[in-house]
Amino acid sequence: MASLLRLQALSPALNFPARRGFLSPLRLASGASAPLGRRLSTAASTSSPDPPASEADLESGLYLVATPIGNLEDITLRALRVLKCANVILSEDTRHSGKLLQHYNIKTPLLSFHKFNEREREPSILRRLHEGEAVALISDAGTPGISDPGMELARLCAAEKIPVVPIPGPSAAIAALSASGLPSNEFTFVGFLPKHARSRRDRLEISAREAATQIFYVPPHGIHQFLVDAASSFGDSRSCVIAREITKLHEEFWRGTLGEANEAFATRQPKGEVTVLIEGQLISVDETPSEDFLEHELRELIAKGHTLSAAVKLVTEATSAKKKDVYALALRLFGK
Repeated sequence: MASLLRLQALSPALNFPARRGFLSPLRLASGASAPLGRRLSTAASTSSPDPPASEADLESGLYLVATPIGNLEDITLRALRVLKCANVILSEDTRHSGKLLQHYNIKTPLLSFHKFNEREREPSILRRLHEGEAVALISDAGTPGISDPGMELARLCAAEKIPVVPIPGPSAAIAALSASGLPSNEFTFVGFLPKHARSRRDRLEISAREAATQIFYVPPHGIHQFLVDAASSFGDSRSCVIAREITKLHEEFWRGTLGEANEAFATRQPKGEVTVLIEGQLISVDETPSEDFLEHELRELIAKGHTLSAAVKLVTEATSAKKKDVYALALRLFGK
C-alpha cells in the first residue's frame, strides 16, 4: 500500500469547506460576541448575526500541528480543522507541504519557515499574532520543534504571552520506540548528533552510560559512521533497533546488536531518515558504584583522549556518584 493513499472511504466530514470546522475542544466563536483578537467566521455577516454553532473559529495563537511522517492517513481531524481555519501556515518546505494540503483540499496560504530564514521571519510572525491572527506551524513530517524548526518561535511566543497550542500527532521517535521492543518506561531523545567529530563522540559517551533507552535520528548517508562510533562507545554487544521508512510501504525494523548492525549495514545504503534506538546500560542507577567501577570508567575515558575534568564530568553524569568523590579518585589515579 503506497503512502499516498486515496482517502475516499473517509467520513464526508473531511470535506468541510475552508474556514469551517468541527465541534471540538477548540473554542467556538460567535460573530456578534467574538473579541477582535479572534478570527471571524466567513459565515458571520450583517445578514446572519448568529452563525450556526458548527462555524468554529480559531483563537489567536501559534498552533504547532503534527503532520504525517509517511502515510497521509496519519493526520487527526483536529489537525485538518486547524490547517483549514488558520490565517497562514508556516511550512518548512512549501512544495512538500503543498502536496498534503492539496490532498485534503486545504486552501490556507503557505509561508516558508525553515532554519535558514526563521530569524528573519519571526518579527513579522509575532506582529501578525499580536494583531489577532491564528498561525499554524508544520514541518516536513512529524511534530514541529522536535529536531525541526519551531522551538525558538514557540519560546518567543511564550515570552510574549501569546498562546502556544500543540496539535499532537505523528512522531518518528515515539512510533519507533513503541514498536522497538526496548524498554520504554524511561528513554532519552537525543535526535541528530553534532556534526563535529569530537562533540559527536562526547555525546555518545554520555548516552552509553545512561540506563535509559537512547533514541537518535540519523541521516541515511551517515548510518555507517554512526554505527561505528556507537559501537565504540556502547560496545558491540549492546542491543539496538534500526527503524526506517516508518509508516511507508517499505517500513523496516532491524533488530540485533551494534556489532551485528555494523556487519548488516556495511554494504547497505538505506533510503529515508533513520531512527536508531539503543538499549540503556544495564546497571542499577540507585546503587552507588564501587570505586573499582569508577576507576575503570575513568581509565577508559582518559585512554580515549578525554581530559581529566571531562572524564570526571562524564562519569558523574552517568552514575549516582558525587562529583567531589570522582574528582578525588581521578586526582589519585592521574594527578593534576
